Amino acid sequence: MDIKNISKGALFIALGVSIPQLFHSIGMGSVFLPMHIPVLLAGLLVGPITGLYVGILTPILSYLLTGMPPVAPVPMMPIMVFELLTYGFIAGILYNKLGINIFVSLFGAMLAGRLMYGFVVYVILIFFNVKMQSPMVAVITAIQTGIIGILIQITIVPMIVKLLKGEFINVGSNIGPR
Repeated sequence: MDIKNISKGALFIALGVSIPQLFHSIGMGSVFLPMHIPVLLAGLLVGPITGLYVGILTPILSYLLTGMPPVAPVPMMPIMVFELLTYGFIAGILYNKLGINIFVSLFGAMLAGRLMYGFVVYVILIFFNVKMQSPMVAVITAIQTGIIGILIQITIVPMIVKLLKGEFINVGSNIGPR
């Protein structure tokens, strides 16, 4: 990983720590899923390895700096580490390495992340005996709670990626004599 990718990753981590603070201050963090967007963007724009690191470091640094996501009574921070590292890595693999359409890549990353969420809940239940919902109920509840955030991700993440990659059509360039 070169210094350019490290710098971009650091920017996405900073966004992933700061943006959720705005949403949590109004009680809407779990609804809008603001930490997910910078991680998905890191994977899609920079690549799978940067997406993986951003997915790991963002919730850890957020917890150390702000106390969010919490580790007790429900250990959301470790659950989110695995969910977000999956988002960043899978988005980067599908979009950058396999060249899959951005919408399919985004959906694949989001699906894989939610499956990882359920798996980590299962591991916590089995090995740590933490009182939590079953993995299936936890995933369904997370999806129901975050449906607005999921719709926002599906809507704005592809637009941001295309804008930053210069793939939006410049309508003004086609006007006038040639």
